Amino acid sequence: MKISNISLILAAAVSVTSLTGCGIYRKYDAKRVDSAIVKEYAEASAQIDSDTLAFGNRPWQEVFTDPLLADLITRALANNKDLRNAKLNIDIAHAQLKGARLSYLPSVALAPNGAGASYAGSDINWTYQLPLSVNWEIDAFGKLLNANRGAKVTEQQMRAVEQATRSQIIAGVAQCYYTIAALQAQLDLSRETAQLWKESVTVMKNLKEAGRLREDAVVQSQAQYYSIESSIADIELSLHEANNTLSLLLNTMPQSWNIPASASLVLPELRRTSVPMVELAARPDVRAAELSLAAAYYSTASARAAFYPAINITANGGFTNLLGSMIKNPGDWFYQLAGSLTAPLFARGQNIARLEAAKAQQKQALNNFEYALMSAAADVSDALTLYEKSSAKQHWLELQVNDLTKAVDITNELLLFDGSTTYLEVLTAQRNLLNAQTAQITTNLTAARSIINLYQNLGGGR
Repeated sequence: MKISNISLILAAAVSVTSLTGCGIYRKYDAKRVDSAIVKEYAEASAQIDSDTLAFGNRPWQEVFTDPLLADLITRALANNKDLRNAKLNIDIAHAQLKGARLSYLPSVALAPNGAGASYAGSDINWTYQLPLSVNWEIDAFGKLLNANRGAKVTEQQMRAVEQATRSQIIAGVAQCYYTIAALQAQLDLSRETAQLWKESVTVMKNLKEAGRLREDAVVQSQAQYYSIESSIADIELSLHEANNTLSLLLNTMPQSWNIPASASLVLPELRRTSVPMVELAARPDVRAAELSLAAAYYSTASARAAFYPAINITANGGFTNLLGSMIKNPGDWFYQLAGSLTAPLFARGQNIARLEAAKAQQKQALNNFEYALMSAAADVSDALTLYEKSSAKQHWLELQVNDLTKAVDITNELLLFDGSTTYLEVLTAQRNLLNAQTAQITTNLTAARSIINLYQNLGGGR
């Protein structure tokens, strides 16, 4: 085909393109999505890095300052299998993006061949050809363009997923760390209380022998001692499981971690009544949901592009001896140049079905993205409320423990020295103190978890 004919094909393609509009060429833009919450998100995304003092923007080393915890987090980020797989997913997506970009370039093939023939006993006549063929698809209708854009947002999505995984690992290690510390504190309290009750049982028996207490008081005291001893087994089991969970996060064999019972997370001052959209936009899982919508958008654009013709330019050239006669075949150079425009006449039904499916998947991605935004807002709101209520509860429990400690001392003195109180009052005071001390440990852990959850829910983990 002459070059002038190829030019005619290109001119026809350009004219067809001008009639089809720009729907298959337009980039994804969240501001054009028909959703109020997504448009609000799009406006907030531009401000993500402007608020460097936001809690979620702080590096994790500034939030978790305990040296032992920082060392465990560092080890987890270096060894965790889930994070390694997330990074490998980025490598896979990057390779796919590289392949999509290379599709713009011509494909080149070398296919040398030769043959020999003999007729009526004549000498074998050898023929050969050394052809080099080049095929180039002109992306006049956005097929390659949308495939490349889709591969690019997929790579970005995998990076967001990797960041979300990183944030989960940091939060997971911190949660396990303070859980183990709280369980160890509860175990120490229970063992100390069990020892005190054991001594109390001895005292009760002596008082019974002296005729100052009845048998039922001794029996109740022993029963309470047995109850405390039995609860220790449950705490030890929970502690064992928490240690194993931390071991898995660090990608190591199950072992016990020497975490002090006194470990505590310093709670920051947080005063807020709402969750700014800019903080939700910083969350990597929210970003991944948006990129999933962008990928679905480009899949729909690719499905639209399938309705339009494919334009290819083919060039062949090389060295051959097939240009002469059967008697004498001198070698010489040759070249061919051709262009083609292929329209999908009989695949329209399949293309319509693909486009309908792509549109439906894009709507699903939008629904998922909207839900991710609302779910993220709910997560942050829950963490803020839990932090606020836990802080208030810590204050009241501290006062309660102080008063109940005094109550136990007073009732014991009254029972032992002047007998003006009953053993039931002593038993009740001691039981109330143990319950309050246990609640205090649990509430301290809940407050620490609320801070960890809030940091993660605001996109923390940098």
